[in-house]
Amino acid sequence: MTRPVIGITTSDAKSRIAWWFDWFAVWRHGGRPLRLSPSRALPNSLDGLIIGGGDDIQAHLYGGEVQLDVRVDPQRDELELALLEKFIPREVPVLGICRGAQLLNVHLGGTLDPDIYTTHDGLKRRRTVLPRKTVDITGDSQLYRILKVSWCRINSLHHQAVQEAGRGIDIVARDRDGLVQGIESRDHAFLIGVQWHPEWLIFNRPQQRLIRALVVAAGKHLAG
Repeated sequence: MTRPVIGITTSDAKSRIAWWFDWFAVWRHGGRPLRLSPSRALPNSLDGLIIGGGDDIQAHLYGGEVQLDVRVDPQRDELELALLEKFIPREVPVLGICRGAQLLNVHLGGTLDPDIYTTHDGLKRRRTVLPRKTVDITGDSQLYRILKVSWCRINSLHHQAVQEAGRGIDIVARDRDGLVQGIESRDHAFLIGVQWHPEWLIFNRPQQRLIRALVVAAGKHLAG
């Protein structure tokens, strides 16, 4: 059986350990992971695409104010926007993870909250790869049908979040602080973004269902 090729975007400097989690998450569910970074050539074809986590997105891309104390990766922004421009019209299944969810929203004309800790008074700082935050999921959403739960515990590694939804985007998950944690497209068969990192939650069944759903959708795209 041919494994569908799943492109996974990263920075050129991503650690081997972090990449291993990306690689394993896709491989264990039947996909063939392909690392995509600014120093690598843009692929001609993909069966599925994961826009991964990483540095902040350049503020001018969504009309935000420049933050002087954050890291950005302009070359990666360009790569990922080019990938979305190329593969979304081909109905390639796309999953955005953390920064990736934000980039999906920006690509479709949405905006971001540049720093949730300055825009939300009293917000508790939680930065952990462990599932310490609770998210509620909209019952009639694609994300709900995939995860098969109405709420779940997630990790949290972000300080930015989706603010105004982009074209055709529904907000389908929020944490108990009201911050956007999940989005999906009404106009595409599989275009989902989650603010957390399911690849780090290797023993969490709902999160593994999300990765598996992407690989299955990619397999159908390959067969079609």
